[in-house]
Amino acid sequence: QVQLVESGGGLVQAGGSLRLSCAASGRTASIDVIGWFRQAPGKQRELVAAISRDDSTNYADSVKGRFIISRDNAKTTVTLQMNSLKPEDTAVYYCHANGITWGSPFNIWGQGTQVTVSS
Repeated sequence: QVQLVESGGGLVQAGGSLRLSCAASGRTASIDVIGWFRQAPGKQRELVAAISRDDSTNYADSVKGRFIISRDNAKTTVTLQMNSLKPEDTAVYYCHANGITWGSPFNIWGQGTQVTVSS
C-alpha cells in the first residue's frame, strides 16, 4: 500500500508564497501519478497540479505560471510551490496518488492541509 503525509499550508497574505509537501511511503514505485487537489467551501474538489511517472506535469489553468510541482530524485516527496497567491486559492489541499499494486488500481488521499489567503 501507499501512504501520503502532507505538510505545509497555513495563512498568507495575497501575493505571498507557500510550499506544500507530500511524503509518500510504502510501495511508492507503484505510483503512476501524484499531485494535489483542492476543495474550497461549497465547491467541488479540483485538480491543482500533478506529476506523472515520466515526469510530465499537468496544471489547472487557474494556477499556471504561479504554482510549480516537483519531486525529489527518490520520487517519494512531492512539493507544490505556490507563488502569487490569491484569495481564491483558499481551500483545503489534498495530496493524491494513483497507480497499480499487486494488479489492482488504487487511489490514495492525504488528510488535507488548509491554505488560507487573506486579501
